[in-house]
Amino acid sequence: MSELMRNPRIIAIAQSEVRRVLHGKTVAEANIDGQLHYLRMVIRETFRLHPPLPLLRPMLCTERRRIMGYDVLPGTTLFVNAWAIGRDGQNWTDASDFIPERFEGEKADCSDSDFTFFPYGEGQRMFSGMFVLANVEFALASLLYHFDWNLPDSGNPERLDMAEAYGIRTHRRTQLLLNATNHFGML
Repeated sequence: MSELMRNPRIIAIAQSEVRRVLHGKTVAEANIDGQLHYLRMVIRETFRLHPPLPLLRPMLCTERRRIMGYDVLPGTTLFVNAWAIGRDGQNWTDASDFIPERFEGEKADCSDSDFTFFPYGEGQRMFSGMFVLANVEFALASLLYHFDWNLPDSGNPERLDMAEAYGIRTHRRTQLLLNATNHFGML
């Protein structure tokens, strides 16, 4: 929601897609399954810029490898910095900008064969990443379908504080305060 509020054009596109797909229907998995392509790009771009786990679980090197010019010996513990990979200018054009369209034509399945995007890791962790993606899609679709959103006191979206607090997981340092208006006038 923070990135959507900072980008009025993007929230308008995502909200329009959700309301077009769900027009007259309830927000249910059967009604959105595979139809919210732009929303999935928004979620994928959010995970690229703000991975929930900035450092993936440690991995143990089981055989001698050469990685980026370094010899890695068996028994070495490796930490993968998903946060840095998602913001690497060598992998992403305009890496610090929120551009969901960069994922156009790609599946949003939390895996990538060239290892530039894997916010939940690889291997066994991929399944949980796909589960989280589906839950985030459902929750965000519900919020966008039922409510119109704006910042309190007509706040400037460009001045929204996006500072993050770090630990085991990444989260906003400050709370996101928004005004929600019921779009359908039913609540």
